[in-house]
Amino acid sequence: MKVFAPLYDKVMEWSRSRHAEKYLCGVSFVESSFFPVPTSLMLAPMVLARPERAWPLAFMTTITSVAGGVSGYLIGYFLFEQVGGPILEFYHLGEEFIRIKDWFGQYGIWLVLISGVTPIPYKLFTISAGVLSLALFPFILASLVGRASQFFLVSALIRWGGVKITAMIDKWIEWIGWGALALAAVVFMITELL
Repeated sequence: MKVFAPLYDKVMEWSRSRHAEKYLCGVSFVESSFFPVPTSLMLAPMVLARPERAWPLAFMTTITSVAGGVSGYLIGYFLFEQVGGPILEFYHLGEEFIRIKDWFGQYGIWLVLISGVTPIPYKLFTISAGVLSLALFPFILASLVGRASQFFLVSALIRWGGVKITAMIDKWIEWIGWGALALAAVVFMITELL
């Protein structure tokens, strides 16, 4: 049963749209505060479709992701009971939120930096940072570094891999998709054990 190939084809189609950059910015913004789809899933095909735009796309994605992160921070700071809590409940992140609060006590701003690169949902860290009243300027700085690291790395790998990456993805998309889900499940289980 092919699940990921049709999704990949659809995202590749969107990535060639004249509105693709607007879609990317929108996804990047909302992913940082409440949307479940990782931004890199849209960024990678867009860089693949237009490798000459790799760096502007990575920059745009970083800026809108950090803006979305600030939105998540504000949700946590001002609207946790009304909005933040229900978002975490919807994604079944309540237990992780409690764990993250403890981690913030130990590691502080370093968590925001690391969360910008890991597969753990960034929105969990943005909302938590707001709830815990983490200083806003260090939060923004750590978010910029973490998110830029992820998006520029994805853009660089896709740009430099080019046609070879396209051929590999076309051939192995189902394995890549199921492997990414398995990796997410492993990360989830590890965080459950911590």
